[in-house]
Amino acid sequence: MRFPPESEIRKMRTALGLTQSELALESGISQSTITKIETGNTKASYETVVELFETLERIGKYSKIGRTAADVASDSPITVNVDDGLRVVSELMRKTGFSQLPVMDGDRPVGSISERIILNLIEQGMSMNELRNTPVRTVMGESFPVVSGKTLLSTVALLMNDSDAVLVSKKGKIVSVITSTDLLKLI
Repeated sequence: MRFPPESEIRKMRTALGLTQSELALESGISQSTITKIETGNTKASYETVVELFETLERIGKYSKIGRTAADVASDSPITVNVDDGLRVVSELMRKTGFSQLPVMDGDRPVGSISERIILNLIEQGMSMNELRNTPVRTVMGESFPVVSGKTLLSTVALLMNDSDAVLVSKKGKIVSVITSTDLLKLI
């Protein structure tokens, strides 16, 4: 059986919400050995690596904790500024393939804009010339929910019942956007 590199042990352990002590108890490997492996201060034997990965896999299968927002969060979210015109939004949507974008005022999320909003404006009779120059702030929808990277994907999916996307923050700064497409990629 082939395993990921030893450096993945810490990532898998923390993704499952386990402490080193809990992993030690479940695997029968001492906490000091786990610490040394995770910090790269020792090269573990094949048997030790097998035991740790099999334990993590077993816990992951039966754990209700599961994956988190950080597991699917991508870097550098695509956003628009509250003062941008819909022409900028339209071009960005075509270029990136996103159908919804967070609207920011500086570093602060203040709303959202989607193809659906723009299509509703067309349906209401707004001309293309009017649309091009319309500022996002005058037509934007509610801001997407904001979660931390530790938020469970089950919670993210629940939030998406009422929202097109979920923003992920780290230390108060938006670091990623999760859409339903991101969740579907995990299947």
